[in-house]
Amino acid sequence: MSSEQFKSKPGLARILGACRYSWAGLRAAWQHEAAFRQELACAIILIPLALWLGETGLERALLVASVLAVLVVELLNSGLEAIVDLASPEIHPLAGRAKDVGSAAVALAICNVPIVWALVLLT
Repeated sequence: MSSEQFKSKPGLARILGACRYSWAGLRAAWQHEAAFRQELACAIILIPLALWLGETGLERALLVASVLAVLVVELLNSGLEAIVDLASPEIHPLAGRAKDVGSAAVALAICNVPIVWALVLLT
């Protein structure tokens, strides 16, 4: 199905199609991205821990959101890297910069986790 055919679908059909594409994206990240697998393994440990350690709904939400943010940024970075590799298979300074910036975003998301956890759990 082309993207135009998908976009013209109404209501539930469009939602189900979007879910299929999202699931395919998660599968692709799992299959092709070692960093995503590692971060997901951490999330599988940290999210239940966050739900247990957080004392209020807001605390639990902050702890879980900080972990999920890492996965979201990793998925965006993986998509960016795939597009850069497709558009510029040869080494190019702008391609390298794009990949470095995406990697920096992941690093900041990862650094954010212990900061949020410390602020929530130690104050």
